[in-house]
Order: sequence, then structure tokens, then C-alpha cells
Amino acid sequence: MTVDQIEQAAELLGSSSRLLVFTGAGISTESGIPDFRGPDGLWKTVDPDDFTFERYLDSAATRRRSWMRWSTSPLRQARPNQGHEAITELARLGRLAGCVTQNIDGLHRAAGLADELLVEAHGNVWTVRCLVCPAEWPSETVFDRVESGEEDPHCSRCGGIIKLTVISFGQAMPAAEMHRGYAMAQAADAVLAVGTTLSVWPAADIPLSAVRRGVPFVIVNLGPTDGDGIADLKIDAPAGSTMRRLVGLLG
Repeated sequence: MTVDQIEQAAELLGSSSRLLVFTGAGISTESGIPDFRGPDGLWKTVDPDDFTFERYLDSAATRRRSWMRWSTSPLRQARPNQGHEAITELARLGRLAGCVTQNIDGLHRAAGLADELLVEAHGNVWTVRCLVCPAEWPSETVFDRVESGEEDPHCSRCGGIIKLTVISFGQAMPAAEMHRGYAMAQAADAVLAVGTTLSVWPAADIPLSAVRRGVPFVIVNLGPTDGDGIADLKIDAPAGSTMRRLVGLLG
């Protein structure tokens, strides 16, 4: 990657006033959150089957492991980095159609991005919902219960199984969020994918639905992505410094 590439990206996106940003795990690694598929990724240390919705519903032991894992996760201490802050700056400049993220860490919101400009396609770690009744709580409330010795907390209202809003394998995607994401893509006049391999579906179809209309498409990611062959420009570089420089030029 060279500064020339960032300048090329700024030229490609320079006329955009409705930019769709699509982010993945690579934008949050600089906040100390490991990705899923890299050399030190989560799937190297746990059994992916432990993250299926069916097993969560059927197995109290799985739920106990899940609550312990999330309550001790580094996500709880993570803070936004310059990549998240750059996207919030795009919104301040009035150039953002929206940000669709696959990440569950809540760092876009923590960086000040307004809810109406953010779609968390895979949920987040900061909200817990009952799977039986409409009850909902901040996750910290439930983490406190876990840390007090309640290994498999249930709904305090109806006794049902409760779960983070994080989407598990085999669980339906949040229909309202997917609808909002596609609406942002329909309104977009350019697409910027940051820190994602564009390989996780159906979320990855949201930015690609805009790309299929022929809008400019730029990727910032360390390593190959499934979109490299159709991108107008691929920048193989860390998200944080690249985004700070790019948004500075766009501003």
C-alpha cells in the first residue's frame, strides 16, 4: 500500500455524498479484539459448534460456557480506534448513507455514530433479550448475575431462556436490520468495505447489492477478500491509519 493508493481512493470516492461503509473484524483488531479466522482467531481456540443456536437452546452446559466466555471477553474493555472514529467523521461531514457492520463489539456506537446511520447485522454483545417474552436488558446487568454465581441465568420476568442479541449459527438474521441495511445500499452512491473478507453471507450481499448497480467500490483490508476481483481499488493495509488518512482527504 502507498499513499498514492489512498489518494486514488479519495479520488474514486470524492464525489460521493451517500457512501455506504461495510465493516468487519479487521477494523476492530486495532482495539485489541482478535478476528475469527486469522492466525490467532477465535475459531482456533473454541469449537464453532458451540456457537450454534440449536445447541444453545438445548444445552445448559453450552449456555454456561457462553455466559462465562462473554462475561470475560476483551470486548467489554475495548475502545474505538481511529478507524471507527474516521467513519463517525464521515457522518459529521454529511457523506455517509450508513454503516453496516458484521461486528458485535458496539465500537461504532461507542465512537459516536448515530443509531440511524448504523446497522449491526449480527447483533451486539451489549443487549440481552428473552427468547420467550419481550423482556430486554443491558448485558452488564446479566453479566453481574453471572459474576455473582448464576451460571445459566434465565428471564426474571417469565423464566425463559435469555441470550445476547449476537446472532448464532443457525439463528435467523434480524429482519429489520437487514431491511435497513439494504435500504442504505439502495441509497448509496459508493461503497467502502473495511476490514472484511466479504465472505460471510447474507450480510456481505448488502454492500454487493450496491456494487451491482455500478457504483464505485473500494476495499481496505489486510489480505485477500472475496470482492478483490470486482473492486475498483483494493488497499492491502491496516484499517485505522488508512481510514484516518482517507477521510482526511475526503474532508
